[in-house]
Amino acid sequence: MRESRARWVRIHGVTVVPLLTWPILTLSIILILTSVALALFILLHKGRGGGMSDLFGGGTTTNMGGTSVAERNLDRITIVVGLIWLISIFGLLTLYRYFPEVGAF
Repeated sequence: MRESRARWVRIHGVTVVPLLTWPILTLSIILILTSVALALFILLHKGRGGGMSDLFGGGTTTNMGGTSVAERNLDRITIVVGLIWLISIFGLLTLYRYFPEVGAF
């Protein structure tokens, strides 16, 4: 069993966090922001009954042309935000997998 010891640096009596924590912090912030954005974009999609998109004026399109330009753009934005969300999760998993001592505070 490997002993997990963090490599902390003490400068003038102050404990400084390892340099590897900034990618974890950055990916965590990106994950939180994309989680909120993804939930909002999914709620904005038009469902069978119109959904939350009718609340913001998305219900004024006709059904003759299929999906509107706004709905297609919302689909694209949702996919991009979802991919960023997934990449940040895999990035965090990789950092915690290969550097477990950094994630244990």
